[in-house]
Amino acid sequence: MNERTIRVLEYEKIKEILKKHATSRLGKEFVEELVPIKEYNEAKHRLMETTEAVSLIIQKGSVPIGPIYDVERYMKIAEIGSYLYPGQLLEVGDTLRTARILKNFIKTTESEDFSPLQSLVSNISTYKNIEERIDQAIISEDELSDNASPTLRNIRRQIENKNTAVRNKLNSMINSSRMQKVLQDAIITIRQDRFVVPVKAENKKDVPGLVHDQSSSGATLFIEPMAIVEMNNELKELRLKEKAEIEKILREISSQLGEVSENIKINQEILAKIDFIFAKAKLSISMKGIEPQLNNNGYIRIKNGRHPLIKADEVVPTNIWLGDKFNTLVITGPNTGGKTVTLKTLGLMVLMTQSGLHIPADYGTEISIFNTIYADIGDEQSIEQSLSTFSSHMTNIVEILKNVSDKDLVILDELGSGTDPTEGAALAMAILTHLYDKGVKTVATTHYSELKQFALAKEGIENASVEFDVETLSPTYRLLIGIPGKSNALEISRRLGLSEEIINKSREFITSEDIEFEEIISTIENNRKTAEEERDEAIKLRLQVQKLKEDYEEKYKRLQQQKNREIKTAKEEARKILKESKEKADEIIKELRNISKDVGRERNKRIEELRKKMKGSIEDLHEPVNFDEDISVSEPPKSLNIGDTVKVLNINQKGEVLTQPNQNGELTVQVGIMKINVNLSNVRLIKERKTSDKNTNIGNIMKTKTQNIKKEIDLRGQTLEEASIELDKYLDDAYLAKLEQVIIIHGKGTGALRKGIKNFLRGHAHVKAFREGIYGEGGSGVTIVDLK
Repeated sequence: MNERTIRVLEYEKIKEILKKHATSRLGKEFVEELVPIKEYNEAKHRLMETTEAVSLIIQKGSVPIGPIYDVERYMKIAEIGSYLYPGQLLEVGDTLRTARILKNFIKTTESEDFSPLQSLVSNISTYKNIEERIDQAIISEDELSDNASPTLRNIRRQIENKNTAVRNKLNSMINSSRMQKVLQDAIITIRQDRFVVPVKAENKKDVPGLVHDQSSSGATLFIEPMAIVEMNNELKELRLKEKAEIEKILREISSQLGEVSENIKINQEILAKIDFIFAKAKLSISMKGIEPQLNNNGYIRIKNGRHPLIKADEVVPTNIWLGDKFNTLVITGPNTGGKTVTLKTLGLMVLMTQSGLHIPADYGTEISIFNTIYADIGDEQSIEQSLSTFSSHMTNIVEILKNVSDKDLVILDELGSGTDPTEGAALAMAILTHLYDKGVKTVATTHYSELKQFALAKEGIENASVEFDVETLSPTYRLLIGIPGKSNALEISRRLGLSEEIINKSREFITSEDIEFEEIISTIENNRKTAEEERDEAIKLRLQVQKLKEDYEEKYKRLQQQKNREIKTAKEEARKILKESKEKADEIIKELRNISKDVGRERNKRIEELRKKMKGSIEDLHEPVNFDEDISVSEPPKSLNIGDTVKVLNINQKGEVLTQPNQNGELTVQVGIMKINVNLSNVRLIKERKTSDKNTNIGNIMKTKTQNIKKEIDLRGQTLEEASIELDKYLDDAYLAKLEQVIIIHGKGTGALRKGIKNFLRGHAHVKAFREGIYGEGGSGVTIVDLK
């Protein structure tokens, strides 16, 4: 790809943003090597990778990309039979773990759409046994665990015991009255990995042993007493054994890695590429990008494309198409109108697409693959080469014309500027004609009005312009294809206060053909604006109708659901009544059969009882349906107050009014734990009778709790489980009694009960805050709790 194009289109800035989304140094290296490619299939494959990674992030959330280290050098060390240090093994272990977790993460997706990523992770080799061995053996970058091997554990236990024995021996020596007279300090220290004691230099003969060091002043000698020399020798031997065992363990793990080193190198390369792919996906999500449709025939259609380097709240989307009915697009318009941004947006989106990156545009965008993109944008004046702006541009254009082919895209900014307008316009038309005849896709911007007429007359070349609002004297940055740009110079001058006399005088110097041409453009522009306004109004009305239709269908659906629920409830009630009636009838029949065994008065009495029972059952069946006496079913309430209880008809539930109805009759009702918005026509007022404390025991319970609850609870001597149960009940009672502060007595002891109680209090619903007692309150033996 042309290096100048890469620079002027600011492609490197996109790569810098992409690099920030990579998590590893190896992934960032992939970004640094990224360049646009011209192979269609490869570009398509790269875009698919990005799309699949985006889908995976959306489906499953953040990707578990852990540490990825460059372990290739470590593998070479393992291959030659040497051993790796603990810190190096930790990096290898982290990389192996990342490979295994990523492989499981991508393989567990049920969709078959992730084939490129699936193909990548299928080549990852996992070695959980080596991971676990490294985790088991190594604690930090310079320390092995006692669990690395039974031998190491045994050696370290012996070292610990020997250390204790040496210290005990020395302690007995330095605490003796004889030794205290000759010691500088009654302490034990270490010199050259051996235990020594600090002896006054003048008392050297009183402590037989080996001198290992002396103080800077020479007043103190650090002597290893003869009594512990042998013990120190044994300790030294144990430390040598420990070092040998550590080296043995490191060699064993390194040997395992050396056997699979080639696979681990492959893992590293795959992990770096996966990191790079997910970096592309994160970039796409951050700029709301999409995968453009790809073609190889030079056709471009960008729908609402947004320049990725302009802030989202400032960028104006643009629509560009090229390569179908015309191959050359000539954009005219005033300065600062957005022509250059439009060119850069087009060029950068083609570069991003050919790099496998998503672009910030709408679905339906289609981008072609080009062999090379040539761009001549900006002021390239060179002081060193003594070239003017025109000369600099022409030098670049000459180079483009030498190498361009029909498979390339050419972007030219301010074509022909910097020289005499007549010659510049003629030169611009000649260059555009040359590029058109070669079949090159070209987009150019210009100020020359001659090029507007040229584009109108030349088949295959199309006009475009950037819209300018004369009312506000500012550009809208919208690209209008098919409409040549209008100069607006006279109109802008009038609005800025230039007299009508001067404006009319200036018109005399303009040819009638130019005036007619500008008037035609103005008429086209006005007709376009009118058509757009009418289109927008039609869309607005259509959306309103669609919204009304959806609201009606939703209400109808709710009514049908309510109707079905009521029918279902009625059927269930009828089934229940029939079942009860059948059971009663069966019972009566059974009783009648047993009456035949009775005689006389007793039988008549039993028959009368059964007759009354049957009559009662029949009356129950004919009992009319009673509606709630407290609800009006005829009409909505005329007024509602906050706190009133209402019934919401469409869900057949009671609720409490939270807001008064607005001018449209909309209000908010609390139904259970939900807050719902309803219309006044959909509620009925319920005059509920308040349940007094006389009908419930709540008042009595509250009174009892308030009278009997103490402001402190003693949990000493209890287990944490017993204390937690008792404390939970006590806090509930204290909360009901409206106590503001209570004291928990747990004692000091080992501190286990105190710690457990504090952990319990942190998650309790009634606890506002708690603290340890101060002097006079019980100190650390109590905890003071503030209740909500």
